[in-house]
Amino acid sequence: MLVLGLETSCDETAAAILKDGDTLLSNIINDQIDIHSEYGGIVPELAGRSHNERVHRVIKESLQKADLQLRDIDLIAVTMGPGLIGSLLVGLNTAKGLSYGLRKPMIGVNHLEGHILAIYLQKKVKFPFIALVVSGGHTELYRVSGFGQYKLLGRTRDDAAGESFDKVGKMLGLPYPGGPAIEKLARNGNGNSHKFPRAHLEKGSLDFSFSGLKTSVRTFLNHRQQDSTITVTDEDISAGFQDAVLEVLVAKLIMACKREKLSRIVVTGGVASNGALREAVKKEAQCWGFESFFPDPIFCTDNAAMIACAGYYKFVRDPSSSSLFKELDAKASLSIE
Repeated sequence: MLVLGLETSCDETAAAILKDGDTLLSNIINDQIDIHSEYGGIVPELAGRSHNERVHRVIKESLQKADLQLRDIDLIAVTMGPGLIGSLLVGLNTAKGLSYGLRKPMIGVNHLEGHILAIYLQKKVKFPFIALVVSGGHTELYRVSGFGQYKLLGRTRDDAAGESFDKVGKMLGLPYPGGPAIEKLARNGNGNSHKFPRAHLEKGSLDFSFSGLKTSVRTFLNHRQQDSTITVTDEDISAGFQDAVLEVLVAKLIMACKREKLSRIVVTGGVASNGALREAVKKEAQCWGFESFFPDPIFCTDNAAMIACAGYYKFVRDPSSSSLFKELDAKASLSIE
């Protein structure tokens, strides 16, 4: 089975072709960093316009790389939510047009399910496991009992972890996106130069909160600007901020494993590309005898390969979930449960 995956939920226009659920023939990703960098964040209207300009080009590139024609495709999998509604509509309407024109079935995929199943592009992790989805728009913990079987254990109550990285990066005058820039600075910083707060919330909670941490960084930067005797550098602030985020992410992840009595962990989403997070999770997981798995960085950030993968398993599990010219609606908010 050849699956064409389409992803346009936020600011990546992506197309991929996956064979039989495990052989990736192409994975084309066209980001919009050049468009949004001058604003320090994503502008939804500009994102939607860019998708409209680029979506057919990335589909053509994915077919060329796979040495295939559109008529060879057996199934079209497309992100239907959650995400920016204007961006989602571009991919969804493109998929509908292809489905209608080719008379091939299409299937709608939850973006979060795509992230969770991205690991299956590399390794068939046994169910059940705990999944931490951590990105610019999401920070959520799930118990994954099987394909299509997801239980939400905890989520952010305000900013997503990746969003807080971008906002703190902007405060420091770093280029967008802020996550990679902060990670790079943090390598040369001393996280103990200034200890930022850790928001663990009420006892036993698996929820997250990063808005207070973000405010703490802003307050400290203002204080440093007014007091020339403070020698804490941008590198130190980056390290201290990153430590505060990672400490809470790892603690909640281990807590979820203990509570659910599970020993397998999957960390995915854009922030899972962060080397310090990967090392922190691996180290803590080993201490408890847990296994940890991470998709390659190319599959952590938004991509269409993960959508094709999730679409394939959804179709195999329930072929009736797809049909010719299926009426699907884009949903800015969409539960995975």
